[in-house]
Amino acid sequence: MTTQEALERLQKSTFRAKFHLSAKERAYAEEKGPEVIRQHAQDFVRQRLAPAEIPNDGRQTPMRGHPVFVAQHACACCCRGCFEKWYHIPRGIPLTEEQQEGVVRLLMAWIRREVQKM
Repeated sequence: MTTQEALERLQKSTFRAKFHLSAKERAYAEEKGPEVIRQHAQDFVRQRLAPAEIPNDGRQTPMRGHPVFVAQHACACCCRGCFEKWYHIPRGIPLTEEQQEGVVRLLMAWIRREVQKM
């Protein structure tokens, strides 16, 4: 599935489509710029989504406070349960570097769309 296809599919979900950046989160993304936000996304994905076993899976991603957190919920990349349901990548095995980069691309595309709305 391409990034565009994933974004279109996610927008058909009432739950996923309700997520949007707040004015504060949008301003933060604009202030920091895409490279810093991408680095944050890479770090969050590596630490909170990529491991095979996550002790607090399902509760590790805050609902707000950072553009990447909101994007993770909007893109069903917030926990391994949601990730498995949407992308059919099973829990219990670590994500590859390629899979992690695909998640980061998706998150960044979603954030870019949100920032451009204003």
